[in-house]
Amino acid sequence: MASKMGDQVLLVVAEEGDELVAGALNLIGGDTLFGRLWGCHPRTYYPSLHFEACYYQAIEAAIELNLKTVEAGAQGEHKIQRGYLPVTTYSCHYLMNEGFRIAIQDFLEREAAQVKLVMKLLHDSGPFKEGIH
Repeated sequence: MASKMGDQVLLVVAEEGDELVAGALNLIGGDTLFGRLWGCHPRTYYPSLHFEACYYQAIEAAIELNLKTVEAGAQGEHKIQRGYLPVTTYSCHYLMNEGFRIAIQDFLEREAAQVKLVMKLLHDSGPFKEGIH
């Protein structure tokens, strides 16, 4: 990956002694740093390491690299307390089974109104001025 993408990859690693215990993979595109993958040794627990590796180090890198945005990825109400408000993300899928496809489409159409309401409530109660997220 490094040979093809070079400076577009930011890998944050956490070590204990000589042992790699966790890491966060970020990709850089345009003026944005995209947080993508996180992993931690399964038999260890380090309080706040996830936030340090995935969010705080990403913010520091974005500032150093003069990037405008850190996109922390989809999901996670826990991100709000770290200064990330939700943004709409999109994906594209095709389900081969027609019955399953129809059921999922119906659910997503009904869910959309609820997601829109929750996002509005979170933004209205967030710490940022209107238009900043």
